[in-house]
Amino acid sequence: MTDTQSWDAGDLARRLAENAEAVCRHYLSAGRRHGNYWLVGDVHNTPGQSLYVRLHGGPDGRGRAGKWTDGATGQHGDLLDIIRESLGLLDFRDVADEARRFLCLPQSEPRSAPDRGRSHVFSHDTSGQASGTADAARRLWAMSRPIAGTLAETWLRQRDLTRLSGLPSLRFHPDCYYRADADSPTETWPALIAAVTDLEDHVTGVHRTWLARDGRGKAPVEIPRRAMGDLLGNAVRFGMVSDVLAAGEGIETVLSLHEIMPDLPLAACLSSAHLAATAFPPTLRRLYVLRDDDPAGDHAVTTLQARTQEAGIECLVLSPRLADFNDDLRYLGRGAMRAILHPQLAPQDVARFLHPVTH
Repeated sequence: MTDTQSWDAGDLARRLAENAEAVCRHYLSAGRRHGNYWLVGDVHNTPGQSLYVRLHGGPDGRGRAGKWTDGATGQHGDLLDIIRESLGLLDFRDVADEARRFLCLPQSEPRSAPDRGRSHVFSHDTSGQASGTADAARRLWAMSRPIAGTLAETWLRQRDLTRLSGLPSLRFHPDCYYRADADSPTETWPALIAAVTDLEDHVTGVHRTWLARDGRGKAPVEIPRRAMGDLLGNAVRFGMVSDVLAAGEGIETVLSLHEIMPDLPLAACLSSAHLAATAFPPTLRRLYVLRDDDPAGDHAVTTLQARTQEAGIECLVLSPRLADFNDDLRYLGRGAMRAILHPQLAPQDVARFLHPVTH
């Protein structure tokens, strides 16, 4: 093993250990958790309890997460060994590539010729985008944590967003990998992670907003926002939809309405194209469209007006005074934003959703 491989193996093993339970659930799915251990029959994912994986380090500093022992055979190792044995991989590079795939990290440089003896673990579609991105998104989501007390909370508060409790669709990752393109070096930045879900609340993708080290702005990278996974028709959702929903593009734009109307169900569709294609919940009777002041936003509104008319859903457009509702919130204030929204709402929704401004 070269020095580079040794460093890479140590780094990958550490990152896998930080997410030991997620690794076990994926590669040792025939097992189960028992206290601080994952129990399974052997490294080949046979049902049983002979092999045990430590999920967290001990409070006294003894014992390391990700270390495992098979009581029947005496085998032991780390989670890279679990990946190698469970998939039957021989080459360290294959093991490392699989670990990077699981951790949503960039792959190593491609080989000059395909390895025909290797199973197709890392397939790609014809567009060059890695297949299985919905699975990768779900893993990133599982490895993220609630936003309370994190730089994600700092970022949102910088946008004058303060109603941040009870938002389970938002999480934080302290070291989210970023790569501008295939030829650029890999960087790590803290990131706000948002779950993209379908109408059944299944996670189909994630949206990442990479943040500055202090959380007071976006990271100084070329593309600080990116989504991955299955996005079409899906959205970042806030609240349970009954008969009324407000849908817009950006997360901060949508959350700006949450500041004024915290009981109004909301959906951030992440782009004008995805807003135009958003799926309608079966109980929906009235859709509010949060229009961004640009041609793409106008096109989304026109498309949704036609779709809702065909579906028998009332469609009302909410227009900001400035470029978007987050600008209205930040520069005009809550009182002005309430006054802007009041005449645009259906009368019955004013009393139902438009709370008096208390802060």
